[in-house]
Amino acid sequence: MEAKQQLKYNRLGSSDLRVSEVCFGTMTFGVQNTKEQAFEMLDFAFEHGVNFIDTAEMYPVPPTERTQGESERIVGAWMKERDNRSKVILATKVTGRSEAKGYVNKTRGLGEQKVATLDEKSILAACDASLKRLQTTYIDLYQIHWPDRYIPLFGKALYDRSKDYEVHASFDEQVIAIGKLIKAGKVKHWGLSNESTWGVANFYFACKKHGVPPPITI
Repeated sequence: MEAKQQLKYNRLGSSDLRVSEVCFGTMTFGVQNTKEQAFEMLDFAFEHGVNFIDTAEMYPVPPTERTQGESERIVGAWMKERDNRSKVILATKVTGRSEAKGYVNKTRGLGEQKVATLDEKSILAACDASLKRLQTTYIDLYQIHWPDRYIPLFGKALYDRSKDYEVHASFDEQVIAIGKLIKAGKVKHWGLSNESTWGVANFYFACKKHGVPPPITI
């Protein structure tokens, strides 16, 4: 199936990727939308020039242990059936620190670890699990869904010091893990999501320190 190029395309950050100005989000795939409905929507978008697809390890939403990873599975099945992986700019995300979503550790192959974190072993394992669900050997844009440290998220704007906790994974450790994925060819570029200005700056400094390409998206 050939894409009908009817959209404007832009360079994604500092990368060489050319993406459609419309990115297709898939967080409803597997709960609010069936696989068949998802295929129909993806086909329509692709036929009209959308080449940029975003998903996440955690999706669909609302997140549950039973459905976790289903959105990636559906996107992977669609790309395989349509044989169009080389024409898709694929973005996905690794789940940030969460006690409520510790179940992702099971699909990461990390057993009964109760808290989802962004330490090196978790990032590497999460990426491998996403690659398997997506039925691909590489991810064009791998994003940290939210930080490993406390930060006001999802509609909360004010910082609450009472919710601070010991940081499990440093900026250095996360950047080193991303660097290993890039070196292995599993990730082409990476980005940040739900991050603060302070956090972006610290990731940039860590990248300079360890010789890892900086994030291309925020």
